[in-house]
Amino acid sequence: MLRASAQKYTVSRVLYSEEHLEEEHAKAYRKHKGLLDHIKLYFTCTSERAKNAALSLLPVIGWMKIYSIKEWLLNDIVSGVSTGLVAVLQGLAFSLLASISTWYGLYAAFFPVILYFFLGTSRHISVGAFPVLSLMVGAVVTRLVPDEGPPANITAFEGLTKEEQRILVSASLTFLVGLFQLGMGLLQVGFIVMYLSEPYISGFTTAAAVHILVSQLKFVLGLTVPGFSGPLSIIYTLESVFTQITSTNIHDLVTSIVVMVAVLAVKEINDRFKSKLPVPIPIEVIMTIIACGVSYAFNFRDDHGVDVVGKIPNTFESPIAPNLQVFQMAAVDAFPIAIVGFAVAFAVAKVYSVKHDYIIDGNQELIAFGASNIFGGSFKALAASTALSRSAVQESTGGKTQIAGLLSAIIVLVVILGIGFLLEPLPKSVLGAVVIVNLKGMLMQVVTVPYLWKKDRPDCIVWVGTCLAAIILGLDIGLAVGLGLEFLTVVFRAQFPRCCVLANIPGTDIYRDRKHYINIHEPEGVKIFRIPSPIFFANIEFFRDKLKDAVGFNPLRILRKRNKAVKKIKKMLKKGELTLTSNGLQTTCLMPIEESEYDSNADDLDQPTDYSDLPIQINWNSELPANISVPPVNIHSLILDFSAVSFIDISAIKGLKAAIKEFIRIDVDVYIVGCDPGIMEKLKNCKFFDDEIKSSIFFLTIHDAVLYIQESHPPRTVSEKVSESHQYQHLNGSSVSNGLALQEIADMKIEEETDPKPETRF
Repeated sequence: MLRASAQKYTVSRVLYSEEHLEEEHAKAYRKHKGLLDHIKLYFTCTSERAKNAALSLLPVIGWMKIYSIKEWLLNDIVSGVSTGLVAVLQGLAFSLLASISTWYGLYAAFFPVILYFFLGTSRHISVGAFPVLSLMVGAVVTRLVPDEGPPANITAFEGLTKEEQRILVSASLTFLVGLFQLGMGLLQVGFIVMYLSEPYISGFTTAAAVHILVSQLKFVLGLTVPGFSGPLSIIYTLESVFTQITSTNIHDLVTSIVVMVAVLAVKEINDRFKSKLPVPIPIEVIMTIIACGVSYAFNFRDDHGVDVVGKIPNTFESPIAPNLQVFQMAAVDAFPIAIVGFAVAFAVAKVYSVKHDYIIDGNQELIAFGASNIFGGSFKALAASTALSRSAVQESTGGKTQIAGLLSAIIVLVVILGIGFLLEPLPKSVLGAVVIVNLKGMLMQVVTVPYLWKKDRPDCIVWVGTCLAAIILGLDIGLAVGLGLEFLTVVFRAQFPRCCVLANIPGTDIYRDRKHYINIHEPEGVKIFRIPSPIFFANIEFFRDKLKDAVGFNPLRILRKRNKAVKKIKKMLKKGELTLTSNGLQTTCLMPIEESEYDSNADDLDQPTDYSDLPIQINWNSELPANISVPPVNIHSLILDFSAVSFIDISAIKGLKAAIKEFIRIDVDVYIVGCDPGIMEKLKNCKFFDDEIKSSIFFLTIHDAVLYIQESHPPRTVSEKVSESHQYQHLNGSSVSNGLALQEIADMKIEEETDPKPETRF
């Protein structure tokens, strides 16, 4: 491979402005479709569209046609059995987070999986209970049906036990979550997940992991801790735990520690030797079996006061209808649960789709999870998403399609209907330990904070702010706070972009930020200003301020001073206080004239300078007579680089037009380069061009504009610069230098000749 420095290219072409390009190369005509055209197209039905719609709504058809029984079936069976065992254990464990009976977590590993098999586009995620969702559901459950005190005023609660009331709340909430997800899928708003950045999701899930960890302490320590919800609930929970810490059940604590140490150690082995192990060691299942045996043999429940899973019904409960009053009281909570559940599942699905080279559809995923949660909620299942660890088991054990997920649901079915009684002596402390161990990945996300602080501080602020708000104020409020912080960072980045001044790398057509390179120079008398973001109502004033900083002067202030100076000179000429000599103008009145004598209406001062009735041409960069002071302008051309401007709104167009006119009126030519054709079209439609601003100011590249400028303003030679310097020193040393600042141009007409654009070699 050749070194980059050894490769060169030469391009010989004419110098192009946008107008010149359009003259030589006709634009392709493209008919823009209106609203009626889109509606007509949407409702047009053809056999091809019907086929695509069926494949889109039932993705199972697509991958079943290519299913290889010989190559994939055995892998799916092994994966399904492994995932099913993990799903059983996690279903039991995560139901504790929702403050409902353990077997309802098994329902979440069965009913939603059935529908997702037909409707889902991901082939590798394991659908079922997710700890963050379970915790958010539990917060609503304990708020409407608290451990202590009366439940919420819901008519359907009459005659129900506390457990039945909680199941009604959980099932109705899951149903409502499904309705939200299904509605968003039908409205094709799957893109909403794009607004949830990785730092936001990471900070939120880390906070959720902290909440989950605290909520499991009561099971690990064998304490009776009431459920708390709302802001500072984690503080109240910790207070209750430490108040009762002396009542810790030693059997629960020791069992939990042993399980956590064993599971963590074996998981580390699985990670380190995953390339050599045919399947990961199912350590959670092994420890569960051992814990069940030990608990049954030593009668932990009766002899040692250990809280166990208890009776698991060997049948499915009859479906129930959701309660509308619960809908009203939990709607605000259901929407963030729907968003979080979908966002996590979509993120995991996207990782595996990229790894295994297939496409997932965000809108179809919303429909799939919406239908799955509606179906599951009707059968009292927990809200479903995907657990990262469970999906990792399904993929790492060789799962190829959702047949593995279907087989895992069959394993759950066997447990529910056949062998569930074997899990009755399982201590809840073991489930709590399993939950805590599975939080390792989420809790370890905190190590990204130092990296974010060094690389991208706004993202770090989003992470830390979301995490702290969710921990202290609760997951629901923390979710909203995080969204607010994300919005502020987007506004900050868009409203305050890093504008810069560009300079040329000698011998090339390359222009870069002058602060980042040495031995680069700006073209003489030219300022090149780059805008690296869209221009809209919120940042147009910032853009104008930065432009003034870049050029080093305020064009409107200079225009006003020039207009005042012209009015003063005209007045002095009329009164005879200035006389025209062979050397220019000389002041005959030595007394300075107060500025108030030539003050004018501010609106008049903002108009183009009126040089009529003046027998001379004013050189504004020289010393002026009668103590008139006007700041010099050290540039004759300004180039605005629009190559990074993706859109511009009406307010910004007005602001840009005003800014350009201010420069034009002080004899600074303005050029715009790299403008998107869509923006050009919008400028034309918004009547951006007039007598002062011509469409000829638009050029294809910066170099095109610079070369065009150098035709009109050839760079000065060294001898010219030296001569000008000597003349300036002489003027400053002369007692009559005031008159030399003005040069007589009696009846002189300046003709502008338009030369053919030269060919330019880069």
